[in-house]
Amino acid sequence: MSSSDPTVQPVPISVVEQVDAADVTLSNPKRAVISLGSNLGNRLETLQGAIDALEDTPGLRVKAVSPVYETDPWGVEPGTQATYFNAVVLIKTTLPPSSLLERGHAIEEAFERVRDERWGPRTIDVDIVAYQDVVSDDPHLTLPHPRAHERAFVLVPWNDVDPRAEVPGRGAVAGLLAAMGQEGVRVRTDLELRLPE
Repeated sequence: MSSSDPTVQPVPISVVEQVDAADVTLSNPKRAVISLGSNLGNRLETLQGAIDALEDTPGLRVKAVSPVYETDPWGVEPGTQATYFNAVVLIKTTLPPSSLLERGHAIEEAFERVRDERWGPRTIDVDIVAYQDVVSDDPHLTLPHPRAHERAFVLVPWNDVDPRAEVPGRGAVAGLLAAMGQEGVRVRTDLELRLPE
């Protein structure tokens, strides 16, 4: 059919935009795993706020939320910082990894995360742990997260929401956890994060 065929009408751009907008939650979504951590302010409220902000992102749906875990901060003298609350969320998204990273940074900024010192206290940390089975050493966004496979505070809650999960290129989450143990990762059964409506 040639482009001069008079029966072929261009689709109005407004219709295209409506279709695209309606389709963002449906068209071939990808699975991703996001780790959340907070050790400043109202930690539980901040984690829930980050989950709600993820859910409010066009082209992203939160599918599962882990229990809350409490962990000691990394790389600092004991007692000099508050403990972390950690959780993992499973999402489905049509966003590419780079856009997902930008959204994570925007959520951190909305909660006034300050990146002035390594291992400093954090209002909120939003980390992409894995995106489908993608393995990438792009310095802007390394996938899977380069230290996820050795961090119990990521693997324990991830295993809760997906017991068959694998860290791409590293093996089964359950196996990595079995080798490492869960020391220092304490479940907080008195606290709960909600899956957005």
